[in-house]
Amino acid sequence: MSESRAPESRSPGPRAPEPRTPEPRTPELFSRTALAVFRLNGQFLSVAERLAQPAGLTAAWWQVLGAVLAEPLPVAGIARAMGITRQSVQRIADLLVERGLAAYRPNPAHRRAKLLAPTAEGRAAIARITPGHAEFAARLGEQLGGPQDFRQVMTALERLSDALEELSGTRQEPPGIREGARETPPPAES
Repeated sequence: MSESRAPESRSPGPRAPEPRTPEPRTPELFSRTALAVFRLNGQFLSVAERLAQPAGLTAAWWQVLGAVLAEPLPVAGIARAMGITRQSVQRIADLLVERGLAAYRPNPAHRRAKLLAPTAEGRAAIARITPGHAEFAARLGEQLGGPQDFRQVMTALERLSDALEELSGTRQEPPGIREGARETPPPAES
């Protein structure tokens, strides 16, 4: 007579490790980073257009005016600080002057390269952007997990920019950018 035994419950034993996704190679990391930055640029420009529109500005006008809030700069200096072409900045600077938002001043360091400075009307336009800018920045900071996490994102992007400047031989510290001299930082222009 055979004894009846309860069916053995077999434990599955140690689980086979999940197949690991291979770490991306350096060229793929570079490509994915570039695509993310291109996407971010578009997203920042879209947000900047929405923030600047009620003040009668465009994102590009805000960017150029923002570059000269702390101190007047020549067009070439603004272009270097913003990483855009001198011709682009010249076109925008001329429009800002034409509309009374900025004025050209003599440049004691260079006779022909005049300095661009915001007018009272230009500063007032920037001031109208500030509340929406502050509100959006607070919402974005919350979305990122708070000020410390937001600062880490900023630091990582600055490191990326610094590394690219170093590798491309275009390393120049924009005036006032890292010292917090800008009242309402404008976005980058594509």
